[in-house]
Amino acid sequence: MNKNRFPFRALVAAVLALAAGAALADINVGVTVSATGPAASLGIPEKNTIALMPQEIAGQKVHYIVLDDGSDTTKAVSNTRKLITEDKVDVILGSTVTPNSLAMIDVVSEAQVPMISMAASAKIVDPVDAKRRWVFKTPQNDIMMSLAIASHMKDHGVKTVGYIGFADAYGEGWYNEFSKAAALKGITVVANERFARNDSSVTAQVLKLQAAKPDAILVGGSGTPAALPQITLKERGYTGLIYQTHGVANADFLRVGGKNVEGTYLPAGPVLVARQLPASNPVRNSAIDYVTRYEAMYGKDTVSTFGGHAWDAGRLMAAAVPVALKKAQPGTPEFRAALRDALENAKDVAGAHGIFNMSPTDHLGLDQRARVMVKIENGAWKVQP
Repeated sequence: MNKNRFPFRALVAAVLALAAGAALADINVGVTVSATGPAASLGIPEKNTIALMPQEIAGQKVHYIVLDDGSDTTKAVSNTRKLITEDKVDVILGSTVTPNSLAMIDVVSEAQVPMISMAASAKIVDPVDAKRRWVFKTPQNDIMMSLAIASHMKDHGVKTVGYIGFADAYGEGWYNEFSKAAALKGITVVANERFARNDSSVTAQVLKLQAAKPDAILVGGSGTPAALPQITLKERGYTGLIYQTHGVANADFLRVGGKNVEGTYLPAGPVLVARQLPASNPVRNSAIDYVTRYEAMYGKDTVSTFGGHAWDAGRLMAAAVPVALKKAQPGTPEFRAALRDALENAKDVAGAHGIFNMSPTDHLGLDQRARVMVKIENGAWKVQP
């Protein structure tokens, strides 16, 4: 009798131990951001924000594995492969910039691991095809922000505009979307120039822009490199209105641009001016929540919109994980598939930039509540009526 009982008890104990181990399995989150290189001013606040994300969701520990892709597309792809194959992550957050995120799509779709990008281009999630069904993103689409700029231009009497943007997918995407928005508002694009993120001079491009004599100029860039065309325009005596994209909304851009970026207009997520928003604004409270947490760790006036994009990726993940856990355990293909499904059906998720309502055809889920127009005044962001 005793000989028969011991193996049974040992077996029961082993099963219980395995069950307990499975219940306590970590949710592994892979992160690749551009913490160095030309996009570092975007990637650093994203990396900083990871430290503010939940360490436990629905009773499951969350483990973050953070890698730097150096603003390099090839490195972003290799980071993604490593996180999936070696670290066995359940979800990918990143990357910081559009070219990197676009290059990562093939990797995550092949491995069937959900990805939440922190880059802007609509091409990252649109159309939601067989590959992009695994991909979501948190920054506002180019067309949403382009319409805000074009509307502001029309209200300020702008009839002609010059464009200078990055010589990559970000700059091209912005040109395409802004051209549509400008046409809708009766504004003519009279010049179209490009520059590289690591260029040290854009004098030739600026001279061509000035020769076209536009009423306003839009710079389609992000981070500190986007200051170069504007600095050059000011040094060359350009006196028209200058607009930037939401890709420059951080303190580093203000520092690098200095007096040359005074008077700049740009669309931005509500988080940039959260405390200036009226109490009736539906995003104000959730934006201030992030601002308060970030500043408590990193200091007053350190918040940027880019860290907010990372925070919103974490908010979406926190909303989707409890739903996915009802179907499968972390570390399994079933959990990753369930997490993808939960992200696609996430509703009323309040973030730093807006209220997210995903669907099978919309893997961004933001509406017009996710944008405000701001102006740079006295080295600070000022919300516009």
